[in-house]
Amino acid sequence: MATTSPDLEHILDELKRYRDEARVRIHLAKADAKDEWERLEHGWTQLRAKMGTAGREVEKTAADVGAALRLAAEELREGYRRIRTSI
Repeated sequence: MATTSPDLEHILDELKRYRDEARVRIHLAKADAKDEWERLEHGWTQLRAKMGTAGREVEKTAADVGAALRLAAEELREGYRRIRTSI
């Protein structure tokens, strides 16, 4: 049975190390993206509830409520963009 050369063994060891590091980074990126997703989903739920309330209260303070909702929506948009670009 033929053995591999020391150079080839070194290359294989290096590739294994890179592969293992990539696997860990992907796992961590998935966990980070999941955490971000859960935070954003909570914000999504709150925004939807506030929009329902805002619709009923719009005549009272339309400008203030609209500005707050736009800000909340922009924060969610940026969070979803971060997830999209990190995956």
